[in-house]
Amino acid sequence: MTNEREALAALFEAAADVRVRAHAPYSNFFVGAAVLDEEGRIHVGCNVENAAYPEGTCAEAGAISAMVAAGGRRILAVAVVGGPADGEEILCPPCGGCRQKIREFAGETASIHLRDAAGAVSSLPLGEMLPLSFGPGHL
Repeated sequence: MTNEREALAALFEAAADVRVRAHAPYSNFFVGAAVLDEEGRIHVGCNVENAAYPEGTCAEAGAISAMVAAGGRRILAVAVVGGPADGEEILCPPCGGCRQKIREFAGETASIHLRDAAGAVSSLPLGEMLPLSFGPGHL
């Protein structure tokens, strides 16, 4: 990818594409996530709910697992899109558990990007979404 704008567009496109394949029969809230790794590869995940709550999987966790399975070890950026299956995208920040999962593979300056139906993007560094985080460097 030649620049940040193209990289961000590709991340959001990947997240939106995978969002429609989410398995969310209980909440009807579909989420897609895409992570950009240190090799410039994009990995995706969608939420997968389970009747045995809380055994579902968040989209961000799925994308991280896909990255690790492909050999990636560093997250440079994350894009998340979500909302009701029959509705428009809303700003959908990662839950606290996913913020910590992202932290395992990303530094405090890694960008987390959220997009709503109007195309408005909110971008924050992970350090603002998860202040004073506990990471691999603490061990």
